[in-house]
Amino acid sequence: MSRIEAIKEAIAALPDDDYAQLRQWFSERDWRKWDNQIKKDSAAGKMEFLVREAFDEKSKGKLRDL
Repeated sequence: MSRIEAIKEAIAALPDDDYAQLRQWFSERDWRKWDNQIKKDSAAGKMEFLVREAFDEKSKGKLRDL
């Protein structure tokens, strides 16, 4: 049995409360990884196209102020 299969079986055997805690942990871990990637991409200038696009749309009157 592969390591992943063993993990899947262990997860399937968890009581509901433990499974919910594991899902919460995975979710928080994924969000941290996502946040870190966005920070890296932003620092590297990879998000600049979004800023330009937003300003362009605003100048065309397609956005509203919040």
